[in-house]
Amino acid sequence: MKLLSARENLRFLVTNFKMSPYGTYQFYSQRGDAENRIKELKQGLEMGRTSCSSFRANQLRLRERLLKLPVWVEESVRRVVLHLPTIFLAKDDWLRIALAVGGHSP
Repeated sequence: MKLLSARENLRFLVTNFKMSPYGTYQFYSQRGDAENRIKELKQGLEMGRTSCSSFRANQLRLRERLLKLPVWVEESVRRVVLHLPTIFLAKDDWLRIALAVGGHSP
């Protein structure tokens, strides 16, 4: 029995596609990548419930995690300051959004 090295990662695929082997492999690789993104959403955002019939409704349900969080709002004449909790899951996302719209990092 021959042992395979890491570079010789053999894969076998049974399909009824009428494409070249390379094209078929690329198709299934992209599909696998999409499946990985779905798995990240389910595990990372705990997206267990996407029962709405439209994609946009389900997307909004997922973004609720960014929108619903306790914050202390301090308003002045020149600016609005959001005092976010010191620890919460979407902190990096909020900072990235704030910087994208011209905000400043603390």
